[in-house]
Amino acid sequence: MKEFKFIDLFAGIGGFHQAAKSSRGKCVFSSEIDLEASKAYEANYGIKPHGDITRVNISEIPEHDLLCAGFPCQPFSIIGNKNGFDDIRGTLFFEIAKILKHKKPPMIVLENVKQLATHDN
Repeated sequence: MKEFKFIDLFAGIGGFHQAAKSSRGKCVFSSEIDLEASKAYEANYGIKPHGDITRVNISEIPEHDLLCAGFPCQPFSIIGNKNGFDDIRGTLFFEIAKILKHKKPPMIVLENVKQLATHDN
């Protein structure tokens, strides 16, 4: 299997990182706003995640083959408040879309959020 480059958005403590790394992936960028999760990620992988993705210039994100994103699911989840894009966390989906538009990675993996596809039609 050939090595590939990936970015890890809304990285948490690194679930996507672990999976991609085990498949010969090399993380070239990560982002996590939660300070404690960011500390754990750095301790686990030796990479300090950038903070708030809305404050990162897309041109600073390296080219990559795979975009992984575990974006906040509470705005869409059946156990959340279901406010979708009316919840500031729900708008983070559009940050992913901006990165995809500019970087055009051949592969993406997003967290499985059951109500995302059906929310607000």
